[in-house]
Amino acid sequence: MQEILKHFPNLTEIQVAQFTKLEELYKEWNARINVISRKDIDELYTRHVLHSLGIAKVQEFKPGSWILDVGTGGGFPGIPLAILFPETKFYLIDVIAKKIKVVQEVANGLGLENVKAEQIRAENIKGDFDFIVSRAVTNMPDFVAWVKEKIKKKQNHELKNGILYLKGGDLTEELQDFPKATLYNLSDYFKDEFFETKKVVHLPLKYKP
Repeated sequence: MQEILKHFPNLTEIQVAQFTKLEELYKEWNARINVISRKDIDELYTRHVLHSLGIAKVQEFKPGSWILDVGTGGGFPGIPLAILFPETKFYLIDVIAKKIKVVQEVANGLGLENVKAEQIRAENIKGDFDFIVSRAVTNMPDFVAWVKEKIKKKQNHELKNGILYLKGGDLTEELQDFPKATLYNLSDYFKDEFFETKKVVHLPLKYKP
């Protein structure tokens, strides 16, 4: 939790309380429905919360914008981002019902009114979004195929509308067909060794009516 406060010092009292409560909620729900490994639950704030917030270091979301989190699992990166940006709408989806159950319970426990969670495939989503976020749910070519027609036309952010993807390792081969992709090293923002190879990939996508 101290790492969160160090990197995001301007949190409101409500946000601090919500981030603090995450550990209790995830430990409670993870004991019932396993969505985070036992090893990782003890590193919740570094490996899940701070990792998710790496996206915010690359792009802060404007009030009124819409973000789709594909393959959210237990709620990452969507839940931490929803706490950080309470005036942004987040739509968290996963194909596994029990994971969405945890997401809904955590969002309810935190009083997050800007989160909608649903068990649904990305291909079946209706609507369009400023950004689509995810955390290494599949390879980039497949991911782009799922979401390429779900981008808003109007630009409201410094970065162009599109994908913000958390991934680690050497992405050269995976991104060879995406010359417009930009990589941001999370080690530039966070010093924990966990982030040494972690990146945020920004891939702008054009609006398709």
